[in-house]
Amino acid sequence: MLYVFVCEDHAAQRQAIVQTIQNTILIEELDMELVLGTGDPYALLQKVKGSQNTGVYFLDIDLNSSMDGMGLAQQIRLFDPRGFIIFVTAHSELSYMTFQYRVEAMDFVLKDNPAEAKVKIRECLLDAIERYALETNKTHKVYTVEVGGRKINIDYDDILFFETSNNVHKIILHGKGRQIEFSSTMKELTGTLSGNFVRCHRSFLANKDNIKEVDTKNRMVYFTNGETCLMSVRMMKGL
Repeated sequence: MLYVFVCEDHAAQRQAIVQTIQNTILIEELDMELVLGTGDPYALLQKVKGSQNTGVYFLDIDLNSSMDGMGLAQQIRLFDPRGFIIFVTAHSELSYMTFQYRVEAMDFVLKDNPAEAKVKIRECLLDAIERYALETNKTHKVYTVEVGGRKINIDYDDILFFETSNNVHKIILHGKGRQIEFSSTMKELTGTLSGNFVRCHRSFLANKDNIKEVDTKNRMVYFTNGETCLMSVRMMKGL
């Protein structure tokens, strides 16, 4: 999932950007979350320091603060080198400064025309999610699930186990930070996943890399985040 941040000191303009982002995420069903809309660059930087997710950053250049948008972008790069930085500004002539500050901006959105700015913000979000998916596929092996028309990419490393749902032909993916129910069967999963995954029970398929402990007496599998699943006698030896 990509996190989205907005730093714009003008309250009305900030609200317009935030609203466009929220509408785009909802309508396009993007695997994104708007984490913060603020006029304070230091508040945004504090959030970025504590985040483990790649971000999309919409930054005004003139923030009426001791830190301007360019300086903020430089600081963001220290904590999120893969992040997508978009400057939302009335000063297109300042684009050359992105090279001077070495912040590798993805794009510029001009405030002059609000209707065009909305279109551009939407395009930036779609471009960011596409680039992120391509980069993630190159650096990590990912599993893609489709839920309600939305495709969600999850690193294999973040998957703990799959569980058969009570809903017919549905599977629950247990990840390190969330659970996702999607259409599939254990038979289909077993045939498509890598050797990292092993069937430990009729209803469970576990990621060996995230198993912390196997309790053969009580037939339980413990994962690195504290979650558990069952292990059958028949499949114990294979596990």
